[in-house]
Amino acid sequence: MSFRKRNVGISTGANQAISPTTPPAAVPVNESLPGVRPSPDDGRPTTSTGSRSLDNLLAGHAGIPLGKILLIEENGTTDFAGALLRYYAAEGVIQEHKVHVIGMGEQWGRTLPGLIGSADVLNDKVDRRKEEKMKIAWRYERFGEFGTGVAGSRAPVNAANTTFTSTTPGTKQDAFCHAFDLTKRLTHPSLATVNYIPLTPQRGSPLSSIMQNLQLSISNSPPNTVHRIVIPSLLNPAVYPPETSQPEYLLRFIHSLRALLSHNAYNITAMITIPLSLYPRSSGLIRWVEILCDGVIELCPFPHSSDAIATSGAATAHEEPPQGMLRTHKLPVLHERGGGSDQNIGQDWAFTLSRRRFEIKPFSLPPAENDNEAQQAPSDSKMPKKADLEF
Repeated sequence: MSFRKRNVGISTGANQAISPTTPPAAVPVNESLPGVRPSPDDGRPTTSTGSRSLDNLLAGHAGIPLGKILLIEENGTTDFAGALLRYYAAEGVIQEHKVHVIGMGEQWGRTLPGLIGSADVLNDKVDRRKEEKMKIAWRYERFGEFGTGVAGSRAPVNAANTTFTSTTPGTKQDAFCHAFDLTKRLTHPSLATVNYIPLTPQRGSPLSSIMQNLQLSISNSPPNTVHRIVIPSLLNPAVYPPETSQPEYLLRFIHSLRALLSHNAYNITAMITIPLSLYPRSSGLIRWVEILCDGVIELCPFPHSSDAIATSGAATAHEEPPQGMLRTHKLPVLHERGGGSDQNIGQDWAFTLSRRRFEIKPFSLPPAENDNEAQQAPSDSKMPKKADLEF
């Protein structure tokens, strides 16, 4: 039996009447972030690492998605990973991102490579030069181009056609990836705004002050600022104190860094390099660091010997021989239903670091020279006779 009066509407309550029926407005996503574009794979906001070849390797996103950590490991005493880190920092300076360098001073920022121009224009020039060389017959190629004889050599050279000039200040933001020259030094107004975070000695974790400095600097920045965290040579004894390698300190720092990057209001990417000669991948500490990072790439340089360089698989005689092998252990595949592809994991890749770019290409061994034994072997040993086959 109901005690409710007839023909009387049920009250929705005072709280529901006062509260608006429309949901609260979400924070608008700024699509005009400098140096950020949607991923061609799933539309996630993506920024460039400063190397076009490395961008194409990262799970089909043509860059590193915002909120992801890329770990670069290197064997030996070379510094190819450091060159990639400088490309990454220089790209952030050109795109007017906020660059945070951990453990290094201003001297490291002065070694950033100089700007050449857009990577698209540089690749177009290289491809055009290759096409022109293919159009010329091989027997006429040694005579040079038309008009470059005795009279042509005396003509003044147009500097606009021979040098690759940088883009104008109004068009720097339009380019997604730039090309840099390692033999030059970067000069840009945003270079003075780089945040250098030193290691301050204190009780407890030596990395806690770094995280506090990062959180304070990022929270005080404008909401549309893109941040890049650069950590060169993590756990290097020349920079970090010995207690940094303790798991309770290092793994807590990586956990805090992941929590900071996963914040939706911040646009952050991070790149870390670590020397495997001091901390090999077989150790449990490095395995845990790899699990906490979104992408893991290992650089294995070739030995410094003429035999190794001569036999390290250049596809043609005109190509530069690779300087080492590149192994992809983990790529930033964002979710299980898509958003990236892991088809590059386990493939044989080789890398070449030139003055202007870091290039990654498939590795293939050259054909063996003076291998006369296989050519002079009798044909009977290669293919059995029809009479010897049993059906």
